Amino acid sequence: METRAPYALIGLFVLVAISAVFGFVYWLHNTGGLNKRTVYHVRFENTVAGLLPGAAVLFNGIRVGEVTDLQLSPDNPQQIVATIAVAPSTPVRPDTHVGLDFQGLTGVPVIALEGGSSAAPVWLTPPGEPPVLVADPLAGQSMTQAARDALRRVDTVLSENSEPLRETIANLKVFSAALARNSDRLDGIVAGVERMVGGGPAAAPPIVYDLTAARVFPTATKAPSGLLAVMEPTGVLMFDTQKILVRPSGVEGPTFANARWSDNLPKLLQARIIQSFENANLLRTVTRPMEALTADYQLLIDVRSFQLSMLAEPVADVEFAARILATNGRIVDARIFHATVRPAATDAAATAAALDEAFGKLAVELVAWTTAAM
Repeated sequence: METRAPYALIGLFVLVAISAVFGFVYWLHNTGGLNKRTVYHVRFENTVAGLLPGAAVLFNGIRVGEVTDLQLSPDNPQQIVATIAVAPSTPVRPDTHVGLDFQGLTGVPVIALEGGSSAAPVWLTPPGEPPVLVADPLAGQSMTQAARDALRRVDTVLSENSEPLRETIANLKVFSAALARNSDRLDGIVAGVERMVGGGPAAAPPIVYDLTAARVFPTATKAPSGLLAVMEPTGVLMFDTQKILVRPSGVEGPTFANARWSDNLPKLLQARIIQSFENANLLRTVTRPMEALTADYQLLIDVRSFQLSMLAEPVADVEFAARILATNGRIVDARIFHATVRPAATDAAATAAALDEAFGKLAVELVAWTTAAM
């Protein structure tokens, strides 16, 4: 026992010495040692969970001091007052922002000081009392607590607006059901908009059909006297079009979709009737009303039918009323012209050929009748 006692004392002495050295180094590093420090009080309005005396104080990310004390405010249990000691050269101002930051993988809390204006007013504190910094109200709030507060606010909003939300969801169900019922129409609308703005697949080019002016006429007994002006034919609105009409509508085949006359029907009829008179060697007798000539007669035509009729059997039906009007307003003569031709098929090409044939028959009769009346 006597030989072992000195070794135990020596070991105890070594441990005490090592502990004293570590304590001295810790004191120098964390409490400032012999260096002069400036003391501030930091008031927190929220929890500072994990913050301990000796925790670092950072200014713009640089360590400038440490926390020396933590106390609960005796006047307000919600407040926590932390005492910090920082280097005297630290530019702490009354408007310096104070918060908590968490460093490292373990999230060690530190007090973070940021900013402050050089033009801020000087500290006005009673002698002997450290200046007081007020921390951000949200300082110390963890992510979990922030998430809980956010969810609590969301739940409050949802509970207060539950009835409007229920009505909105019901309206959305009605709207989606209406969209489902009209999906085909919506596809058609979208396709139409694409065509209007030039998108989507290119439209098929139209197929243009024309009427033929009559060329073969019976021999006239005598040449007409006077000048005849062929007016543009009139008719109901549906005849003022380039489409090849089928009545009743809705029974035309797909070939009619891109079928077109070479011009609006009234203008096309006027041009081919004038050409028919010219082909009958009546160039000096016929003219257009727009030409600077004074006509002795006017030929007025009212279109009654120019279509493919599908009522009984498919027939190309052409009918118009013609009147010859003198310069004094007197009607010299009037007549109704009507012709039908059965097309070889019910497509656009056969219908256009049958209408052209029916028109050619009436053009011959119209020229002969007008020549005799004049």
